[in-house]
Amino acid sequence: MVMQRYLLTYVGVVLTLSPHHFIRAIEVPRDSSIQDELFQPPTITKQSVKNYIVDPRDNINIECEAKGNPFPTFTWTRNGKFFNYGKDPRVTRRSKSGTLSIDFRSGGRPEDYEGEYQCFAQNRLGTAISNKIVLQVSKSPLWPKENLDIQEVHEGAPLILACNPPPGLPPPAIFWMSSSMESIHQDKRVSQGQNGDLYFSNVMQEDALTDYSCNARFAFTHTIQQKNPYTLKVLTKHPHNETSFRNHTDMYSARGVTERHPSFMYPTGTSSSQMVLRGEDLLLECIASGVPTPDIIWHKRGGELPVGRISYENFRKALRIANVSEEDSGEYFCLASNKVGSSRHTVSVRVKAAPYWLDEPENLVLAPGEGGRLICRANGNPKPSIQWLVNGEPIESSLPNPSREVKGDTVMFRDAQIGSSAVYQCNASNEHGYLLANAFVSVLDVSPRILAPRNQLMKVIQNNRTLLDCPFFGSPIPTTRWFKNGQGNTLHGGNYKMHENGTLEIIMARREDQGTYTCVATNILGKAEIQVRLEVKDPTRITTGPTDTVPKKGSTIHLSCRIKYDSTLKLTVTWLKDDSILYIGNRMKKDEDGLTIYGVSEKDQGYYTCVASTELDRDTARAHLTVLARPERPRDLELTDLAERSVRLTWIPGDDNNSPITDYIVEFEEDKLQPGVWHNHSRYPGSVNSAVLRLAPYVNYQFRVIAVNEVGSSYPSLPSERYQTNGARPEINPTGVQGAGTSKNNMVISWTPLNATQAYGPRLKYIVKWRRRDTRESWSNVTVSGDVNKYTVTQTPTYVPYEIKVQAENEFGRAPEPDVVIGYSGEDLPSSPRYFKIRQPNLETITLEWEHPEHPNGILIGYTLRYQAFNGSKTGRTILESFSPNQTKFLIQRTDPVSRYRCDLRGRTQIGEGEPAKGESPSHLNEAYAKNQGDIATQGWFIGLMCAIALLVLILLIVCFIKRSRGGKYPVRENKDVPLDPDDQKVDNGSFDYSDEDNKPLQGSQTSLDGTIKQQESDDSLVDYGEGGEGQFNEDGSFIGQYTVKKDKEETEGNESSEATSPVNAIYSLA
Repeated sequence: MVMQRYLLTYVGVVLTLSPHHFIRAIEVPRDSSIQDELFQPPTITKQSVKNYIVDPRDNINIECEAKGNPFPTFTWTRNGKFFNYGKDPRVTRRSKSGTLSIDFRSGGRPEDYEGEYQCFAQNRLGTAISNKIVLQVSKSPLWPKENLDIQEVHEGAPLILACNPPPGLPPPAIFWMSSSMESIHQDKRVSQGQNGDLYFSNVMQEDALTDYSCNARFAFTHTIQQKNPYTLKVLTKHPHNETSFRNHTDMYSARGVTERHPSFMYPTGTSSSQMVLRGEDLLLECIASGVPTPDIIWHKRGGELPVGRISYENFRKALRIANVSEEDSGEYFCLASNKVGSSRHTVSVRVKAAPYWLDEPENLVLAPGEGGRLICRANGNPKPSIQWLVNGEPIESSLPNPSREVKGDTVMFRDAQIGSSAVYQCNASNEHGYLLANAFVSVLDVSPRILAPRNQLMKVIQNNRTLLDCPFFGSPIPTTRWFKNGQGNTLHGGNYKMHENGTLEIIMARREDQGTYTCVATNILGKAEIQVRLEVKDPTRITTGPTDTVPKKGSTIHLSCRIKYDSTLKLTVTWLKDDSILYIGNRMKKDEDGLTIYGVSEKDQGYYTCVASTELDRDTARAHLTVLARPERPRDLELTDLAERSVRLTWIPGDDNNSPITDYIVEFEEDKLQPGVWHNHSRYPGSVNSAVLRLAPYVNYQFRVIAVNEVGSSYPSLPSERYQTNGARPEINPTGVQGAGTSKNNMVISWTPLNATQAYGPRLKYIVKWRRRDTRESWSNVTVSGDVNKYTVTQTPTYVPYEIKVQAENEFGRAPEPDVVIGYSGEDLPSSPRYFKIRQPNLETITLEWEHPEHPNGILIGYTLRYQAFNGSKTGRTILESFSPNQTKFLIQRTDPVSRYRCDLRGRTQIGEGEPAKGESPSHLNEAYAKNQGDIATQGWFIGLMCAIALLVLILLIVCFIKRSRGGKYPVRENKDVPLDPDDQKVDNGSFDYSDEDNKPLQGSQTSLDGTIKQQESDDSLVDYGEGGEGQFNEDGSFIGQYTVKKDKEETEGNESSEATSPVNAIYSLA
């Protein structure tokens, strides 16, 4: 015989024993088609609670719902007697239900319907009964009127203010308030007990500042009743002002209150006992008096308090143990202690138990001739008694049934027959309560029914365990067999396994297991069969799954998920985050290869699971995403170890967001000079959460802390409390002292002021001193306020060095003597560069040389050169060059061999460009001649010739001297014919003459570069420029002078200068 198990649709499995064989009860499926055909005894499905308290303002509904076939009828009893509700106009029964409704809208008192009710549901197969429902109407009686005397109590003495609320149903919730409806502050000294009384462990003077009223709140009626208030009068030996003791370390001794040993106010004495029922919460309470207020500690003798089930209430004066069991019995003690001593109270706890089920009887369905049993086992303390009923009547008084036998908690059935169906009740009761269970016995004869659909298609995954279900029903219980592809052999053994509920198990599905399977169910009344077609598919596998990733906040990551699956099945890929469906937002993109997350943030952290599923199977791959982010800000800043110049700052670190904290930055803010501005104070390793901070005098500090990790910095913590340090004289002077002029006749002395942590005191000032350097003049000084950072000295000479000092001073004194700093008064434009020379060493370049201005009038910052090529009336563009102040030479690359150059050189200071030094490059003829001369001068014959000429000139000079000494005469021109002195011919045109006075030619002569007399030359030997003039050149061809005579004068006076005054002419005359 095969047992039917269909977990989702069957109820009630009951095993039976017979002397001959093991018989299993029939399970009736909940299939509606079968339920409608089969006759079943009644079953109670819903009922009101045993203790039913109702609101007197509402209608009353006493619930009783049942099912059965035929549908049951309902009757009620009240207080053990038949309740004829049909005769009461206020009571109606709902249609197709046993629920009673009592309507008071037309009048009536709910209290008239209080009592014990029981519902009976009956059809022709039996009767089911409900629990006994005790109906009570909620009550909220008024508080009795009473006059309360003023409570006089000595300060430090204990006090109990009794509440004694009126009895209510259910009991009211108690709370204490003043008559002005303000809550009474409670702490370990003043608190409310479980009985509603208000306990003072010791009374203090401030307790008399208010009155005390007990309030009762009734839940069902939603009303609050208030007792007349108590008024306290505290008697004290030392009246005082409360604020004078607010911060005193020993409040009681400061008030003259005598210290007292702890003693128990509730419960009284040294021991007590308490009983609790199994499954309820055990609440133990100890309230003690004493000065100072005692602390309460709980223990269990011979064991530990149960972990996970205890909680402390009422400032540790109450211990709650949830869901107690027999193991929680024993002795518990509370220890009340203060600095005077300690007291102990022991509570003996006994755990009793209302009945609870060990085996609750279940419905039994039998075929004719079969047997079974109903079992009813319960436990409790004391041990409950078991009573059997049948159809609501004691089984002893029911009709005899030869197939039934009662043995204590078991009812045995043998050879059951049609017509012996009934509903049995088991009642387990003791002094703490009762349990009532209904279980029916139904005898049925039904031909086999297969409850699964016919011609099913079943797809399975290869190599998986496969179950082909064949749910069936019948009475007697049918046998089942399976066949494949119409073959006559029953499938059992090898890769197949038959189960009692008709299921065929294929241990490992293979491709060759595909085909059509037939299930046949048979009993003595007939048979039924179904067919199942089986298809075997490839499994779904994730070949490349996501891996654990640790990105930084804001980066982009990709979680891989590559899948292999059976192409005949539809694949669905789903992503989970922390085992919940992941919402794919704008920052995420799902594709065939995986999931991409852009700009990851802290909320993206967690476990990501790729779920690849088809209709048959699924595969998952999981990885953890750890986002590195800036740490959370530190919190709970605290200042301790307060000293004159230091304080200890402690903080609680915030979450490091997966990146260890490397540093803490401590910042401070002061409210005098820069309120609201935060400054860096110090930096500490990330392993610490406390630091001693060095402080400056006269600063009202406020601190905050910033945590730093590899990703970045946290938000600043909330500020600490403020700490004000005392003042002192400054220890340092302003830094960055300097003096510089903004105009040529002043000097601005500036400095970097002291900040808030350097001022050290109020009324900060600066003493500014100055005097000219290298003089013996006395110091000038002026005092300015601390918010000033400069002072201007006027009427100073141009660019003169000064000695400068700036000294800090506050209300407590002056800073140390400051160092002397050298500053300068204002600058002016420099004079022109000295010794400006323009040289032409070759036809390709022009060399400029100069020296620094004689009067720089400041710091020379460079030179500016402007030069321009010209050729006759044609001029090129002006070219600008800038040089460093150390440069004194510059090379001009000529663009062509014909043009000359005009040059303008000026020095620069911060004020601007100074006076110019001007000049022009030499002409081309002199340039060529000088070059030829340079070439001839290197020849040997030329050197010999020059020596001979020099000798002849010497001889002629000697002859002339001799003749003159003898009175000889020389031809002399008239004054009017004497040519102009070359010095007189000079015209100031901005050029420079570097010839020496000793080397001037004889008056009226015009010499060449080598000192010989210059003969008539062509008109184009020099080019007119400006006023014109004859240039003079050094031996290297450099320009050393200017033209001094107009060209028309040159032609005339040049011939006239060839007189006897010239030694060469004298030679010609002698010749």
